[in-house]
Amino acid sequence: MAMSEFEIIRRYFADRGVRRADVVVGIGDDGAVVRLPPDSDLVTVVDTLVAGVHFPVETRPEDVGYKSLAVNLSDVAAMGATPAWATLALTVPRPDEAWLSAFARGFFELADRCGVQLVGGDTTRGPLTVTVQVQAWVPKGQAVRRSGAKPGDLIYVTGTVGDAGLALRAWQQKIKLPADHGDYLFARLHRPTPRSAEGAALRGLATTMIDISDGLAADLGHILEASGVGATLNLREIPLSASFVAVAGGWNEFHDEGDRLRVALTAGDDYELCFTVPATLRKRAEDIFSRFACGCRAIGVIESAPGLRLRQGDGTLLSLRQSGYDHFCQDRRDEGQ
Repeated sequence: MAMSEFEIIRRYFADRGVRRADVVVGIGDDGAVVRLPPDSDLVTVVDTLVAGVHFPVETRPEDVGYKSLAVNLSDVAAMGATPAWATLALTVPRPDEAWLSAFARGFFELADRCGVQLVGGDTTRGPLTVTVQVQAWVPKGQAVRRSGAKPGDLIYVTGTVGDAGLALRAWQQKIKLPADHGDYLFARLHRPTPRSAEGAALRGLATTMIDISDGLAADLGHILEASGVGATLNLREIPLSASFVAVAGGWNEFHDEGDRLRVALTAGDDYELCFTVPATLRKRAEDIFSRFACGCRAIGVIESAPGLRLRQGDGTLLSLRQSGYDHFCQDRRDEGQ
């Protein structure tokens, strides 16, 4: 006999994971009730993942559960906020017990690690779609936004870019990656690491911040537009992993370094942070990141002239055919079909 909506909630999602003292009412009532810390602002983010659009349909359910929360935690990190509570709206074609159990396992693995409690949501029947909302707190007036960059600010990124995009391309084209690099690249696609502690550490220091979901060039472009400025990136400073360099360097479709850099700049799904810092605070920013494994690298500078300029090592400018992913300009992104 098929499980009911309420049986799904009870069996897989109620009374799971961490129990926060600031949750007054959680799952089981008409709404959740939570308490903000004193002198704090509430930060709310929401993302929807659709099978065949945001993840290949054959993706492991535990990875879908993990990533559905991770992408929201990455948005919270970009605001410099501390995640606390989540809601989940899950639409599934049928109540598959094995799939639901694995999905919940992946979701709560990350929720427990980040101290996030699931406090409510909804389940329904239909095409596989996952919507997660995360609520977080930030000291009053200290949320980091996209609109504060000034000419002379340095542009930084955490970690490396392009790994997830390379894994996605391999999946789409059914290209087998070497084992010594494939596991790493696919983990970067399916299980991104939200930079929560890093984002919180940048409160009061970063003039702007954004998470890299649609590609570094596109997401930096949002900062430039919101701040009314331009920028030049030094492409030889773009941080690439050893796996990206090894795999991309062996693909015939990448004719030169420019082709590889275009993928790194536009593919998306990195979920690293891009942020700006006044040049006078460079040492302070880099000292902060000396304690984080992901590190950070200065890749360019904010300028008054509008537009984004991509300067190669020989001084010439690299052109992009597109800056990143746009849901309404690309019909089929990363389907595993």
